[in-house]
Amino acid sequence: MTKRDEPSGGGRGEALDRSWHLARTPEEVDVAEFEYALMRAFEAFGRWQTECLASSIEFSATGPENALLHIIRMNDRPKTIHDLANMTNRVDVPNIQYSLRKLKQAGLIESSGSGRSGVTYAVTELGRKVTDRFADVRSELLVAAVSHVSGLDKGLQGSTRTLELMTGIYEQAARTAATHRRKPGAE
Repeated sequence: MTKRDEPSGGGRGEALDRSWHLARTPEEVDVAEFEYALMRAFEAFGRWQTECLASSIEFSATGPENALLHIIRMNDRPKTIHDLANMTNRVDVPNIQYSLRKLKQAGLIESSGSGRSGVTYAVTELGRKVTDRFADVRSELLVAAVSHVSGLDKGLQGSTRTLELMTGIYEQAARTAATHRRKPGAE
């Protein structure tokens, strides 16, 4: 039994059984707990983005669509689909294209250029107003709440570094898993 598994009656819930099929060792428990928290944070973040955008415009968008809108606006310079896929760490170009069509139909972005690599996307004047309003609501609700939690600024900085590191580890693990896939029908 490791120190982490010993019942203590206090602390981080050591008396709870945290094992499951993905978490058989203390290290696996740590990774599984991180992933479970990441999944919940991702879903909460998506709901937040959807609701914050809905408070800015009568338009139904998913969290990833909202993220694309803000990334297109980032640094006020047009982005290509390649830029957007790279900046969001996505490989699902058809889904990105669908989201861009949706944002374009809503009048939030416009495209210019032609050809596969020559098309760029930029926010429209409406898109600029909506993203500015989103930033105002975000500041008033989210940033204000974060600023009232002592030490959270340092925690967010550390969390950002951890997530960036984990992104690289997940990417390498995904490449390795893709390289060593089992043959179809193999047991």
